[in-house]
Amino acid sequence: MNFMKTNPYKIFSPLKKASENARHAKRQWKKHNKTFHFSNLVLYLTVVFLFIPLFVVIFYSFNKSKDTNFTGISFVWYEKLIFESQPLWRALLNTIIVAITSALVATILGTLAAIGNSWYKFKGKTYIQTISFLPMVLPEVIMGTSMLIFFSGVKLSLGLFTIFIAHTTFCLPFVYLMVSARVDSFDYSIIEASHDLGATEVQTLFKVIIPAIMPGILSGFMMSVTMSMEDYVITSLVSGPGSTTLPLYVYSMIRFGVSPVINALSFVLIMVIVVLTVILRKSLKTFAASR
Repeated sequence: MNFMKTNPYKIFSPLKKASENARHAKRQWKKHNKTFHFSNLVLYLTVVFLFIPLFVVIFYSFNKSKDTNFTGISFVWYEKLIFESQPLWRALLNTIIVAITSALVATILGTLAAIGNSWYKFKGKTYIQTISFLPMVLPEVIMGTSMLIFFSGVKLSLGLFTIFIAHTTFCLPFVYLMVSARVDSFDYSIIEASHDLGATEVQTLFKVIIPAIMPGILSGFMMSVTMSMEDYVITSLVSGPGSTTLPLYVYSMIRFGVSPVINALSFVLIMVIVVLTVILRKSLKTFAASR
């Protein structure tokens, strides 16, 4: 039987139906359980606490005045953002380049590491599982300093490439953790079914395993992009001339007072992130339904 024309997920249609019944029961329970609880109040207050700073930033991005006194609605800061902020755009471009590339490499390495470490036995497996989480618990100052010493020892010039290596290093454990959680809940019988249908190891990896754990992979990638874009401590230690990222640029402006142009850029980034999140959420739902 040709594996490429056979979907091993079809074999487990009863499991899929049971999962759909469970989701339906959960929706029905939520529909009938509309009693207000203290936990709801805490949730609403937490959401308000988290989103109020964003609304303040958006509000002052339309302020005509440079200070906190509201003097009228104006788009002057958006005009300055587009036409008079070349250094800011260069810093943002550096940030995006480093974030995308480091997140992509970290996602590939973290995914392969999670699969290999979960399903294969080899010497030093426990040791690798332990040290893989060190970048998550070490203070950023220590991690950045150690990388700076390493780069100096190997005579590697500081710049975007060293920032890329540093960001890949500290993003890798987060991808590994998210993908490992997905791999641990994976039904291994699906792999056995793919082997019975004649699939090779490579075909099983790309046609069965990766599609099944794709939500974890995408979550790890998005988490890596976010962490890379907002990192300051490690970036400041391993950056060099001409490699200024957005956090470094914004921090350098604080000594002179943050310009409302940053507020305008923040609003643009918020809108872009919201759109990408909605698209990704719908894509994941569509992907899950197709399985």
